[in-house]
Amino acid sequence: MPRPLSVALVLTLALAGCATTADPQAVGDTATASTPNPADPFEPFNRSIYSFNTVLDDAVIKPVATVYRDVTPALAREGVGNFFSNLGDAWSFINNLAQGRGEGAYNSIVRFSVNTFLGIGGLLDIAGEMGVERRPQDFGLTLGRWGVPTGPYLVLPVLGPSTVRDTAALPVDFKGNPLSYSNDVAARNSLSVLGLVDRRARLLQAGEMLDAVALDKYSLTRDVYLQRRDQRAQGNGDLEADDFADFDADAGMLPPEE
Repeated sequence: MPRPLSVALVLTLALAGCATTADPQAVGDTATASTPNPADPFEPFNRSIYSFNTVLDDAVIKPVATVYRDVTPALAREGVGNFFSNLGDAWSFINNLAQGRGEGAYNSIVRFSVNTFLGIGGLLDIAGEMGVERRPQDFGLTLGRWGVPTGPYLVLPVLGPSTVRDTAALPVDFKGNPLSYSNDVAARNSLSVLGLVDRRARLLQAGEMLDAVALDKYSLTRDVYLQRRDQRAQGNGDLEADDFADFDADAGMLPPEE
């Protein structure tokens, strides 16, 4: 990694892990009796990290996200979510291009251009209203397109679900975040934290629903994450909600709170 990541930037990516974790104490004997998953040879280690991420989420991120949801108008939260999705479209354009996915690259650059210039810096999803589909891609998926195997499933401290290949790609993905090029450190860090809090707030209701339906939340998170990554690797955009019986396509969880 070229330089140490700021705490705020790391926390921005934590939603992939902390926001999708749940207390492994609820799993009980179900987890130990389950059939080992060949994609998860490091499961005992992964479960321990999963538990750590859960504690972090319960102690810090979730309470802050709850206050944010309760005091911030829905329209403002929608604008914040659109802004960060728009930044993601810029990096998706580069990765779609690197993968030779013409349609995905076209969609990404159209979305970024239209929403940036007509959508008040991305606060409004004008391109979405025009029917331009989001085609999210990252450098881990680009490596896969170039023939690099996925490797075993990993749960990273703070960052959450990943694979060996996606972990190796993280430094490049970090550099692909447009916020990393801001010279205003205070503004950059504030926006990074805001992105984390907003995304976590969208998953509050989903987490409650997951608690109610999942016996082994670790296994469920892993399986949906790996299937989501496989779907994105096909270049077909994200999973549709119906593909996982009411699971959120972008986060690997149940539908976010509106």
